[in-house]
Formats: sequence, structure tokens, C-alpha cells
Amino acid sequence: MPDWLRLMMDSLWPLLVGGIQFTVPLALLSFAIGLLLAFLTAITRLFGPPPLVALVRFYVWLIRGTPLLVQLFVIFYGLPSVGFVLDPLPAALIGFSLNVGAYNAEVIRSAIEAIPKGQWDAAYSLSMTRAQALRRTVLPQAARVAVPPLANSFISLVKDTSLAAVITVPEIFQAAQRIASVTYEPLIMYIEAALIYLVLCSFLSAAQTRLERHFGQHAVFTEGQR
Repeated sequence: MPDWLRLMMDSLWPLLVGGIQFTVPLALLSFAIGLLLAFLTAITRLFGPPPLVALVRFYVWLIRGTPLLVQLFVIFYGLPSVGFVLDPLPAALIGFSLNVGAYNAEVIRSAIEAIPKGQWDAAYSLSMTRAQALRRTVLPQAARVAVPPLANSFISLVKDTSLAAVITVPEIFQAAQRIASVTYEPLIMYIEAALIYLVLCSFLSAAQTRLERHFGQHAVFTEGQR
């Protein structure tokens, strides 16, 4: 057996452990929290009072206008200088959640705005309040519009969790870095880490396709009709 293959086989389990214990939970928790934050932000931008609208617009502007890596550094390395000390995992969770929230707020807002005004009018004609119209009529339709970009956002988040290595979260890429520092084989280790991300994201892409087909089963044109 070639040495490079033996090294990859020996290091596979430590990399998978990093993925199971940190990469996957970090991605799932960050996306769930970020999605809730995104929904609240989008609803505030559409229906909130002017002061809150200005606040959430500033949040979206700030997060979207600065690199995720810089945000992680500010949270983990910068906040301790003003008395806020966070462990690596909570710091990464906060950073990724804020990032997901800002980007997906625009996805959800645009999905809601894409619903024709006639749908609102139809709901009002049935004596629904605005909250009822939003919950019963608009959001179910907006969900179908938002699924593809939200799924893409989650896949991107899974890959972005590799940035947590810079704040010492022992996820897949950080585990690869540790092994590379001992074996002096960075190329092999980084390729192996990339392959793990590739396999994971391929499964997620397949799940995304099935989800899009489910939500788009009544659409006029779908990918399968090309």
C-alpha cells in the first residue's frame, strides 16, 4: 500500500470525528439560529416600526459588508479586550448564526415580496388579519420560493465551518491541520479534508434537489422538464 494512501486511511477517523462532533452540529445549530434571526429580521424590515427597521437594516449592512473571517476574529480575539471572553465553539456559533441571519433575511424578505399583491387581497377578502394572511396564505407560497436559496446557503455554511479552525474549533479542517503538522504532509491531509467536504456537500445537494422537486411539483417549469 502506498504511504500516502496509508496516511489517508489512518487519518480518516480523526477527521470524521471532527466532522461528527463539531462540523455537523455547528452547521445545524448555526443555520437553525440564523434562520430564526433571518425570519425576524425580514419581518421587521417589511412590517416593523421605522426605528427597528433602521436597526435591522444596519445589522444586515454590517454583516454582509464585512468578511466572515474578520467577524470571527472580532468575536473570539477582539471581544476579550473589552471583557467578553468566549470559548471557541460558542464564538463560532455566534459568528456563523449572525452571518446566516443577515444573508438569509434578504432571501426571506425577497420571497415574501415576490408573492403577488392579489394573494394579500384575497386573504383580506376572507376577513383575515395581516398576521393571518401572512401565516396562512403568503408564507406557504414564499417558502417554495425561498427553498433553493436557503438550501444553497446551508451547503455554503457547511463549507464555511472550516473557517472555525482559525479560532481553534477542532472541526474537520483543524483536525487536518493538526495531523499535517505532525506528518509534514499538508497536501495529502488538505486533499483528504476537501474530499470529505465534497462527499458531505454532494449528499446535501442531492437532498436539496429532492426538496426542490417536492416544493416545485406544481410549477410550470422545473429542471426535469428541460
